[in-house]
Amino acid sequence: MQQNKIVIFDTTLRDGEQVPGCKLNADEKIEIALALENMGVDVIEAGFPVSSPGDFESVKKISRVIKNSVVCGLSRAVKKDIEVAALALRFAQRPRIHTGIGTSDFHIKSKFNSTRDEILQRAIQSVKWARNFTDDVEFYAEDAGRTENEFLARVIEAVIKAGATTVNIPDTTGYCLPHQYGEKIAYLIHHVSNIDKAVISCHCHNDLGMATANSIAGIMNGARQIECTINGLGERAGNTSLEEVVMVIQQHASLNAFTSVNSKKLTSLSQLVSDTMRVPVQPNKAIVGSNAFSHSSGIHQDGFLKDAQTYEIINPEQVGANQSKIVLTARSGRSALAFRFQKLGFNFDRNDIDSLYNQFLKVADRKKEVGDEDLQEMANQYQALAVSV
Repeated sequence: MQQNKIVIFDTTLRDGEQVPGCKLNADEKIEIALALENMGVDVIEAGFPVSSPGDFESVKKISRVIKNSVVCGLSRAVKKDIEVAALALRFAQRPRIHTGIGTSDFHIKSKFNSTRDEILQRAIQSVKWARNFTDDVEFYAEDAGRTENEFLARVIEAVIKAGATTVNIPDTTGYCLPHQYGEKIAYLIHHVSNIDKAVISCHCHNDLGMATANSIAGIMNGARQIECTINGLGERAGNTSLEEVVMVIQQHASLNAFTSVNSKKLTSLSQLVSDTMRVPVQPNKAIVGSNAFSHSSGIHQDGFLKDAQTYEIINPEQVGANQSKIVLTARSGRSALAFRFQKLGFNFDRNDIDSLYNQFLKVADRKKEVGDEDLQEMANQYQALAVSV
């Protein structure tokens, strides 16, 4: 069976930059954009051109240097927004305008003080404006996660007819459960007559911690693009994490899917974004956290040392990480202690390790982590005592 290509749409430079304190200058944006392209990202959302002169210039400069990836600019369903986005993208070899409007009743009534019919007409008009500048137009139905399915299907069918080539179904507030989001995508597949003329995209937020799960549920039900950010950065609790969806797809053959992302570059790009945006990656972050391939429990360490697959479903090399780490704490066992001593050049037998273990536990109870210098000191003292005896 032929595998499905999942388009990876990275919005680190747009949605990710909306994190307070993460503002980037043009040079920093260009550096990240080039790294994203080098890693194999299909679409780079470079910014929201009408939002500020600085963002306009950044999108324009990124458009000049990116050769292979699609460069995308965000806009509202406003003619000036779309015209400014088109102007910023005029040097892009593969430009995309991403326009749209809120479709849930929360947005229609509270945000726009409008009606469904008026919103439908604005959606259609925005796509028509965008098509004046490019054949690659993506429409977002903001808050689609809380939009009634029948109306959402009406909007999606109408914007595809107007010329949208990608339709973005955002779970803007991160509200959906995975099965609900998957069912929403399936509903569109079965109720939008021209859905075959567009790519369905998932743009999920992480307010309830389900962004990655919802995105995967989306592709399981027919979506073919995932919108995500490096390290899961984004508005409020963040967006779908690029590194997570890439590795979920890579690890699960049952999804019958693949991406063009070179996963061996994930860790270095994660660090680049963390350093540039000045947002540390939490140690227990999936795939790229500093503890993602660390083992400190004695039971885990023993199993890992016998067979790495006992506790690791991903080889660190797959994501460009350093080798797995055996971290020594008061929870560690004798096998881990022997392993770490061996790494330092000490070949102690089982009786030696039994004798050293009690001393190790005393040190471990005083410190959060026992380091090489502690082990070296223990080994030297033990050998010196053996010689004197």
